[in-house]
Amino acid sequence: MIDTLNIFLIEDDRIEVMKLNRTISSLKLKHKITEANNGEDALKILENKDELPDIILLDLNMPKINGLEFLNTLKSDEILRYIPTIILTTSSNKKDLLECYKLGIAGYVLKPLTYDDYVLKIRKILDYWSINELYK
Repeated sequence: MIDTLNIFLIEDDRIEVMKLNRTISSLKLKHKITEANNGEDALKILENKDELPDIILLDLNMPKINGLEFLNTLKSDEILRYIPTIILTTSSNKKDLLECYKLGIAGYVLKPLTYDDYVLKIRKILDYWSINELYK
């Protein structure tokens, strides 16, 4: 079991970023969160291949490079393609869902409307990836 996950959150909405940080804190988890506001900034951060995240939480609807464009680039890289990427989005569009799975995501989670439901979903995601054997 991994006590501390290195989580890379790619999200342009500051409220969503604060919500994840608040959730991690309220659950008393020691996970480290790195943030990027869009896919372009995220790719720059991932250029340092010595400090890769354990998992990526990715929003789809972002400026500059959106989530699908980011995924295309990520999954074409020989090293980055193995980082488990979980889509965390408001999009229930089946086309988005199918396209993401075709690109090799590890999960697709709809952002719930209530904070309590959000905490429950995030806890389940992080619990799973804390016990999963991660590629390093």
